[in-house]
Amino acid sequence: MKDFSGKVALVTGTTGIGRAVAKRFAEDRASVMACGIEQAGNEELAKEAAARGLTLRVERCDISKLDDVRSVVQKAVSAFGGLDIIVNAAGIHPFGTVLETDFDTWNQCMLVNVASIYLLAKSGIPEMKKRGGGSIINIASVQGYACQRGVAAYATSKGAVHSLTRALALDHSSDKIRVNSISPGSIAAHFGQGLPLEQVLERFAEAHPLRRNGTPEEVAELAAFLASDRAGFCTGGDYLIDGGLLAGIGVQ
Repeated sequence: MKDFSGKVALVTGTTGIGRAVAKRFAEDRASVMACGIEQAGNEELAKEAAARGLTLRVERCDISKLDDVRSVVQKAVSAFGGLDIIVNAAGIHPFGTVLETDFDTWNQCMLVNVASIYLLAKSGIPEMKKRGGGSIINIASVQGYACQRGVAAYATSKGAVHSLTRALALDHSSDKIRVNSISPGSIAAHFGQGLPLEQVLERFAEAHPLRRNGTPEEVAELAAFLASDRAGFCTGGDYLIDGGLLAGIGVQ
């Protein structure tokens, strides 16, 4: 357990990894502002936080919109007095080749998965500087390194997350703001509508050397470490949590 007493964290996404991260930071005594666009996820997280007495507020936010992002940052600052940690965990996962992906879907993927990180940094870093520094953690993916067929937009967006992470880390090191990314393999969480979830997870599990999927809680554990003082010399890096997936090659 890390001790984030006196720290304020803003987490995007209230389902899957985002939900686990928000709860983990609140359990570790941070004041947490979680935001998401899914009403059901927002309500469920808020209900659990209230029942457990966690210092965790939930706000609706479309992270692809500048005004929404500015608003949620200011709500976090107003509610808790500042901002120390941002975890960009929200994202979308469209499927399709370039030929199968329409322009609106492509653009929406880039807005949600990449531009949102820019927007949170643009609004959040000035608040972090007032506190003498901070930590930003971006949830990327192994598909930023090596991708499956049929995920052109998603894989492109996650490669961009890696590059933006490095750029932010270099540009704001003098502000004592550390920026890192996490690249999960297959995580047993919400995959989206229309997918045979059990079949997908079973197939993905077999692709990993550990023969299982990861959990959102395992990703949250890594995020908590990277945000803590124990990771004080870590910035500009990407951290795999992929069950050994990228350690091998496709030919067995």
